[in-house]
Amino acid sequence: MSFYKGKKVLVTGGAGFIGSHIVDRLVELGAEVSIPIRDNKERSFLLKSKENITVLTNYDLMDIKKCKAAVKDQEIVMNLAAKVGGIEYNIKHPGSIFRENMQTFTNILEASRLENIERFLTVSSACVYPRYCSIPTPESEGFKDSPEPTNDGYGWAKRMQEFLSQAYHKQYGMKIAIARPYNAYGPRDDFEPETSHVIPALIKRVLDGENPLNVWGDGEQSRSFLYAKDFAEGLILTCEKYAKADPVNIGTNEETKIGELVNTIVELSGKTPEIKFDTSKPTGQPRRCCDTKYCEEKIGFAAKTSLREGLKETIEWYKTRRNL
Repeated sequence: MSFYKGKKVLVTGGAGFIGSHIVDRLVELGAEVSIPIRDNKERSFLLKSKENITVLTNYDLMDIKKCKAAVKDQEIVMNLAAKVGGIEYNIKHPGSIFRENMQTFTNILEASRLENIERFLTVSSACVYPRYCSIPTPESEGFKDSPEPTNDGYGWAKRMQEFLSQAYHKQYGMKIAIARPYNAYGPRDDFEPETSHVIPALIKRVLDGENPLNVWGDGEQSRSFLYAKDFAEGLILTCEKYAKADPVNIGTNEETKIGELVNTIVELSGKTPEIKFDTSKPTGQPRRCCDTKYCEEKIGFAAKTSLREGLKETIEWYKTRRNL
C-alpha cells in the first residue's frame, strides 16, 4: 500500500509548475490533497486532478494566520511555494527574493509546528552551492563559502530554510525532509521572458522565430537538468523515506553544456536560426552537476527521463499551449 494513501497532504505552491506535478502524483498515490492559493482564479495546471483535490482560496502565505488555517487538520505539509526567476531577474531582485521566500517559509513551518503536523517537506535548491563547488557536487558543500553570486538572494534564502528546518528538528523533534533539487524543466514551466529559466526561455525564443538567437555566455557553462515528473517523484520519495532534516540532492548526473542544450533545442524545434554567444553577459555558475549517490542510497531515487526525451515533451507541450 502507498505510504500516501488516505493521508491528508497540504501542498503550498501546488498550483505552480512543479507543485502541480506533485499534486497529480499524490492523487495517483491516493492522498487527500489540499492546495492554498491567493485568489479565486482558475488554475489550468490543476485540471487533471481538480475533481480529486481541495483548493483553499484567499490564502496568502505571507499571513501567519492564514498559514495556521491552511495546515489545520493536515498530516503532511509539502512546501513548494517559492519566488524565483531566471538569471537576469535574480540579479535585479536579491532582496525581495530573499524576503518573500523566507517569510512564507517561516510562516508555514511555524504553523506546521503549532498544529503538530506529522511530517514536513522543505524544498531547497542546488542554488545553495558556491560558484566553485566540486563536480559532481556532494551535499556536504551546501554551506561551503557563499552561494553563486548571480543567485545570492535565492541561494541564501534556501540555505536559511535548511538551517531553520534543522533547528526545528533539533528543538521540537519535527520530522522534516530536506530536498535539494537541480535545474527543473518540463511541461507547465514558466515561459515568461522576465522570469523564465534557461530551457523555457530558449524554447520560446526559438519557436517564436528569433534569428539570430543570442545566448548569454560562451556556451561552455554546464547544468544538470531535471525533468518535472522526475523532480516530483524525487520530492515525494524524500518526504516519505528520509524525514531526518538531512539534505538530499535530487537530480541527474547528466551534465550538459549550454551550447549543447541550445543546439538540441534548435534541432528538436525544426528551426535554423544563427546562434550567437554573447560573452559580455553574466553566465552564472560555471559548472553544475549533481552527485546522486546519497539520493540513490537514502531514498532509492534515480531520474528516468533523458534530457533529449524531456526536451521533446516540453517543446510539444509549448507548441500545443501556443497553438504553434
